[in-house]
Amino acid sequence: MTTRFSVVGVSCILLVTWFGHSVPQLHAEEVTSSVSPLATTGPKPKPIEAVSPEAVERAIRRGVDFLLLRQNRDGSWGSARNTKSLNIYAPVPGAHQAFRAAVTSLCVSALIDVKDSRSEVQEAIDRGEQWLLENLGNVRRATPDAIYNTWAHAYALEALARLIQRHKGRPERQAALRELMEGQLDRLIRYECLNGGWAYYDFDYGTQKPGSSTISFVTATVLVALHDAKQVGLTVPPKIIDRAKDSILRQRKPDFSYCYGEYLKMVPMHPVNRPAGSLGRSQACNLAMRLWGDESVTDEVLRAWLDRFFARDGWLDLGRKRPIPHESFFAIAGYFFYYGHYYASRCIELLPQKERATYYNHLAAILIDLQEKDGSWWDYPLYDYHQQYGTAFALLSLQKCRIEGRKAAQAEGSSSLAARSQ
Repeated sequence: MTTRFSVVGVSCILLVTWFGHSVPQLHAEEVTSSVSPLATTGPKPKPIEAVSPEAVERAIRRGVDFLLLRQNRDGSWGSARNTKSLNIYAPVPGAHQAFRAAVTSLCVSALIDVKDSRSEVQEAIDRGEQWLLENLGNVRRATPDAIYNTWAHAYALEALARLIQRHKGRPERQAALRELMEGQLDRLIRYECLNGGWAYYDFDYGTQKPGSSTISFVTATVLVALHDAKQVGLTVPPKIIDRAKDSILRQRKPDFSYCYGEYLKMVPMHPVNRPAGSLGRSQACNLAMRLWGDESVTDEVLRAWLDRFFARDGWLDLGRKRPIPHESFFAIAGYFFYYGHYYASRCIELLPQKERATYYNHLAAILIDLQEKDGSWWDYPLYDYHQQYGTAFALLSLQKCRIEGRKAAQAEGSSSLAARSQ
């Protein structure tokens, strides 16, 4: 039996009717900074005890060690070897090529971000980089209906941006990475949906330029990656960004919940489109729109959705590790768990510094508590990719908690020193 899936997303296996691709004459640049009170109110998380910097460091070290242990001999991470009675739709070889490229990119990004100076970690990054150089150019659309390569191109851009910064002072290596980055952008432009934005399936038409529904969080994932790549010099066509933002805007509700995809925008109160169903998606979509200049995603909106995220994190957790996509309450699928926490960590980063510590503390407490005995994190059984991508997402998130914890400790130390000197 097969089910449809991407690295962090699946087609909504729901009994709904898609009402077509009508495009309202409303564009992102027309939205003002005035937002509905529904977007800035909601539940707030309960206070929790502070997580020690030492606990964060231990969790990061164990996660890094897991990734070192599970790296393939060729430098990549993940494989198609593990199966179960309910396997995700993955036409070979293209689907697994895309899965492995996406997961390897995430692992490389995580190992770079944690800044572990051990030689074995640096060697693992080098091997992962070499695999990306040799294989990313071969990642393609698997079949007319399966466009999993979208995930690979997006997360490859994030990894390549980090690798370019890592090779500062090595212009030849940077040039090779930039060339590869241009190729990933070319693929994303090629597989942009007809109405703007991106998806990972085209079950309706299977056309060269996907004609099926754009998916809000896929588009957000790509936009965030394109923003990261732009910071290291990638030139992104403005029209691509504008069309993507417009597609997300068409799926945004007044409370800043985001529809799963445009095919569901005419059923806005479907459980998956309600705030609890949008917990993970709203973090990614808010981040993407804010990074690309949407003034309506204010600090108030970010704060309210982070409060909602941590107050109702249990909704996401109810779907964690369930083998069937969308079987949990509000049609939440397990793979949104660590994905959502990663993008939440990046939303926190956009708030004023004095507000970040509390949110990062909530994030660290959740992630440390859920770390597996072998040092990994995972949220959805996906062949032999789930532990690797879950661990990468968790490390990328915990690294930001670590940075904020150091800043807080330094600030506390400075205050103590000032008090003693008086």
